[in-house]
Formats: sequence, structure tokens, C-alpha cells
Amino acid sequence: MLAEYSLPKYFWAEAVSTACYVLNRVNVRSNLNKTPYELLKGRTPNLSHLHVFGCKVFIHNNGKSALGKFDPKSDEGIFVGYSSVGKSYRVFNKRTLVIEETTHVVFDESLRFSKNHPRELIIGEPSEGVRTRRGLNKEVNHSAFISTIEPTNIDQALSDEFWILAMQEELNQFVRNKVWELTTRPKDQSVVGIKWVFKNKMNDSGVVIRNKARLVAKGYNQIEGIDFEETFAPVARLEAIRVLLAFACFKSFKLFQMDVKSAFLNGVIEEDVYVEQPPGFENSKYPNHVFKLKKALYGLKQAPRAWYERLSTFLLERSFEKGSVDTTLFLKKFGKEILIVQIYVDDIIFGSSNKNLCDDFSNTMSSEFEMSLMGDLNYFLGFSIKQLEEGTFLSQTKYIKDILKKYEMDNAKPVSTPMSSSVQLDKDLKGKSVDQKKYRGIIGSLLYLTAS
Repeated sequence: MLAEYSLPKYFWAEAVSTACYVLNRVNVRSNLNKTPYELLKGRTPNLSHLHVFGCKVFIHNNGKSALGKFDPKSDEGIFVGYSSVGKSYRVFNKRTLVIEETTHVVFDESLRFSKNHPRELIIGEPSEGVRTRRGLNKEVNHSAFISTIEPTNIDQALSDEFWILAMQEELNQFVRNKVWELTTRPKDQSVVGIKWVFKNKMNDSGVVIRNKARLVAKGYNQIEGIDFEETFAPVARLEAIRVLLAFACFKSFKLFQMDVKSAFLNGVIEEDVYVEQPPGFENSKYPNHVFKLKKALYGLKQAPRAWYERLSTFLLERSFEKGSVDTTLFLKKFGKEILIVQIYVDDIIFGSSNKNLCDDFSNTMSSEFEMSLMGDLNYFLGFSIKQLEEGTFLSQTKYIKDILKKYEMDNAKPVSTPMSSSVQLDKDLKGKSVDQKKYRGIIGSLLYLTAS
């Protein structure tokens, strides 16, 4: 039950309680043909109020005091069970981080795609291997050590043990990379504020695989010429990624991916930049001190350029050649063999006709930077990638599901032709105007989907 919606382990008691509640309302033994509830109460249980454990809910705020005119009329939450004393539902409120019992709730039990897809719309995909029990257990065990809830502020994060660990890991990166040093507040120079940004990292199935707490500088307060100079850093275009995938497929070698943990913290900056202490982790002995940066920090204007310069210099010193057109592409030749490295900020795609060269490159990067070795390239920039003997296949299943959910069409049934092509549409002068912003958003999403 917890694994179905990737809920954290601390909901286990609610899951057990809900499981017992449901089991008491289903037949235990076929010869009795009665549920435990019916044997105890003498009447058939009502099942119309049952809902999917862990599904999204919206909790109405009506009747609550201190609700302003522009405040949201509902809070998002998670359904975690049934009340033991009434007909209320137990829901976890994501805003207050409290489990409450209420009847004023709307359920969002988003259904899977219907089975009756028109055959002419289906694009065939290569078959996948059977998921083993060991693999499923690994995924379930992993979900027990992460949180699916994204805090909106530091107070919420400090009340969740998983996000505290994520913040501590971010600060440990600062120590390992020697990013800053505590010093007295300068009198003749501005100090840049910093804040925490919390984001769940998901895989191609939409399952949370990592809680990322990022300490970000408020770079919009920086002054050009004083706090920074050059800021430009090249970024790989989507077309370049496609060409690399096609080339690897043509040469019949596999691509791999890795990412550099807290990449920007490795970039060296030349300017004197001071930042405030991280919220929630201030030094109790020197609360008014600030940090002087030795390395770049996320949010600084010069951070992307500093990181690119550090990484490109590292590769060039190891006999890589930079692409003349795409400066995020690096090549290294070993006789008839070739090693290709494509950089996209802190994500790195690499491959070679010789697997040993890939292993050597992984070891080289790990010796200089702290890496997350992610293995085969299977998900990148929103694309699910399958590298098989028959070819390389790309899909955007997660993006499609996201836009369907965003525009409330995830329960719609697909048809080959939603309207006859011969219908003549007339302008309804008395009709209600459509939401132009939403309409343009839908068209833009579809255009991106077809173009990418």
C-alpha cells in the first residue's frame, strides 16, 4: 500500500489500520459467505465510502476562521484511512503536516488509461523484461527512506526527518568542497541572501527517488561589475542530444549517464562574494557572522560559467577535444576507438565503442568530483530512453501524463477522431469565451510534444 503511491515509512500505522478496516469488510471464508463485519454487526457493510489508500485529496477550508478572500479554498492532502468513531476520513494535510479527520474532502483517484485505446493511435514499443521480485523489493525498500511531500518553507522541512537529512547532506557538500568560510560581516560590501529550495527528483515513472534540498543564493541582488563579471555558459541543445543518440545507435555502442552532486559548488569564483548563514542552521556562537565564498553557489550569476570552466578545463587537461560547434561535446580518441562525453550542466552522458573506456572515464570523474553513477542512459530531459539491439527508442510518457493531469484530461478516453472533419463551426456571439491562457498553454504543450 505504501509502495503504490511511494508514501514514506512513517505512514505504516495508517496503512495497517486501513488494511484491517478493509479486510473486515470482505469475505474471509467462502463457506460462511459473510464478512467479519457482518458476523459481528448482523448486517451487510456499506462499501460506497471506500477509497484508494494514498490517493490525492482536497480538504475544504470552508468554515475555518482567518480565511481571507484570496486564500485557497482547499488544502491538498493524502488519504490515509477511516475514522474509528464516525464517518469521517483520515487525511494528511500537506500544508499543516497534520493528520486530521474530516468529511469535507474531495478525492482524486486518477485512473489509468482506458483499455480501449484505438489501435491506429498506438505506437509499438519493444518488450521489456519481467520485473523480478528482488527488483520490486528494492524499489519498495528505497521508497521507505524518502519523503513524497515537498516542503514550501524551512519550518515544514525542519519538521520532517527526511528533509533534515537532505539539508544536512547539502551542507556536508559545502564542507567537502570547501565552499566558504565564516567571517565577520563586511562594512563596505553588500551581503547576498540565501534560501532553501526543496524538490523531489523523480524517475520516468513519476516515482520519487531522491529528496533534494538546495541552498540557493538570491543572485538577483548582485550588482554587475562588483559582484560578478562574465556569466555566459554553453548548454547543450536538444538536437545535439538526439544526434548523439543516433550516432551511438549507428555505431552500436551503449550510452551511460552520471551526474555531479552539487556541481556548482566545484566552480571557483574570482570575485569577493559574501552570503548570509543558511536559514535553520545559523551558528549559535556567531549569529551575525556571514560566509565568504571560495566556490560558486547555486543562484549566483557567475555560477554556471564557473562550473563549466572547471569541468571543461578538467577534461581538456586529460587530452579531450572540445567540439568546434557544440562546446558541450568532448571527444577523446584511442587509436580506432573513441570516447564521447556530452555535458548538460551537471548531467553527463558518455559512451564508447569500448566498454573499458567508459569504466575508466567513470573512475576518472569519481576521483575528482563526487558523482552519482546512474548506469545506463534511460531517462534524460523528460525522455524515457530504451537502448536495445533493435535500436534506440524515445518516449515522453511522463510528460504526456503530466500535461493530461494539468489540464484535467487524465480520465478522458482517447478516440481517433474527436469530431467530424466536415463540421462547420460558427461563432457563438452569445457564448462564453474560453480561457485563452489555458487554451494557449494546451496548444503550446502539444506543439512542444510534437516537436521534441
